[in-house]
Amino acid sequence: MNERLTVQVEGLSHWFGTGAMRRQVLQSISMQIAPGEVVLLTGPSGCGKTTLLTLIGALRKVQQGDVCVFGHQLHGSHRGQRQKLRRHIGMIFQGHNLLRCLTAEQNVQMGADLLPELSYRARRDQARYWLRAVGLDDHLSKLPHDLSGGQKQRVAIARALAARPQLLLADEPTAALDSVTGREVVDLLQRLAREQACAVLMVTHDPRIVDVADRLVQMEDGRLIPTLG
Repeated sequence: MNERLTVQVEGLSHWFGTGAMRRQVLQSISMQIAPGEVVLLTGPSGCGKTTLLTLIGALRKVQQGDVCVFGHQLHGSHRGQRQKLRRHIGMIFQGHNLLRCLTAEQNVQMGADLLPELSYRARRDQARYWLRAVGLDDHLSKLPHDLSGGQKQRVAIARALAARPQLLLADEPTAALDSVTGREVVDLLQRLAREQACAVLMVTHDPRIVDVADRLVQMEDGRLIPTLG
């Protein structure tokens, strides 16, 4: 495995279910993502895109094949190793996963709390900076139930960015956003990639943001089909 690559996947296959219900969802996936590269992953619903993101993000055990992230092999890794690795991975999923009892600022500060070298005040300032960056500077003290779906999505994006990740995995990050806000968000992700050498893998059906990609990859029936780059 090339340790200079952020992500290197070779021969990755994955199944759900057991016995007669066992179904293959990924078939011999191989891909690489370099530091600072933005890769967009497209394809029909149910073709395995989110499963691939969760495997690269160390949220599932690798069943077959190699998944190497930051030079660390995930196949055969134990839970503690995967938890340690996830501290350097930003994840944006459609479910938002915000803590209902925390304000928008506090939810985002949870991302900044992964940076132990920062003081409490610096982590708070980091949270406020990213909330302003996604256009929510007037919503710092609001709880999730007081936010719209699009606002919750922006809080989730700000939380992921506040952790200064080396790898950002995003599943339909613009799905709940209007065209202007969606554009601002993907421009932020592209800036993160360029300025912090953060690798970005983004699942999307949004044709308006294709231009931010260094590479566009299509998935069908659990297989990757490179289409440009």
